[in-house]
Amino acid sequence: MQGVLHQEYSVPLATGEVLRLGRHAVVMGILNVTPDSFSDGGDFSGLEAAVAHAHEMAAEGADIIDVGGESTRPGHDEVSVQDELDRVIPVMEALSASSLAPLISIDTYKALVADQAVQSGAAIINDVYGLQREPEIADVAALHNVPIIAMHWDKDRDPARPLIDEMLRYFDRTIEIAGKAGIGKDRLILDPGFGFGKNLQENYKLMQVFGRLHDLGLPILIGTSRKSMIGKLLGNEPKERLAGTLATTTLAYAGGAHIFRVHDVKANRDALRVAAASLYGPAHTEA
Repeated sequence: MQGVLHQEYSVPLATGEVLRLGRHAVVMGILNVTPDSFSDGGDFSGLEAAVAHAHEMAAEGADIIDVGGESTRPGHDEVSVQDELDRVIPVMEALSASSLAPLISIDTYKALVADQAVQSGAAIINDVYGLQREPEIADVAALHNVPIIAMHWDKDRDPARPLIDEMLRYFDRTIEIAGKAGIGKDRLILDPGFGFGKNLQENYKLMQVFGRLHDLGLPILIGTSRKSMIGKLLGNEPKERLAGTLATTTLAYAGGAHIFRVHDVKANRDALRVAAASLYGPAHTEA
């Protein structure tokens, strides 16, 4: 098996610690505290269930727990700032007060939600609009010295142009917004946004070409877990898509990706260890 050697990055955290990204893949466990997410809506919307699931993912090897209070599935209804705060802040406070080891990230595009979440314990902001829906979210990240993940979701892109070219143009704007807010490139992580504003063919083409994002000199997060690009191909339901997810996870790792946002932590962690051993040798994997 031959893949892209992983670029190494050190992402500073507000605590003074560093998130190291490279050949050792970082697994981000998904914690949706929503009633309507496409795969697990309602499963963890209660505080007790959410905290228990976070601890379960931590035990399975999650490095980051990504807490989200608004579904971004196709056709979703946007929620108010207050409703989103009511969903995520109690979870943030409970996780911060517990013995949970992984970092906590907040999955939001709203600047106010991000600000309150960071003050309640979030160490990372994860913005599905790449800082371009509410650019003030970049000011929040800069104020608190936390890294921010910027996803590609460009509803106005030119479909006649190659997707990766449009993505690079979009991320140039993201990097500009981050820079103006005072976010150093060492605190910026990119997500190509599989499934967001992309059709089936584009998603699989993106799996082949996302490596061009390495030219921007930033870490890459991949989020394909249980998505419709798998379900439409295999004709199955979200919770039946583990095998397809593992295929995309290992292929993306071989393509040089660093962070993997997943529902099924243990299975993806195991797949990534095997992929790392295949590329670098067993000595370079970690339990």
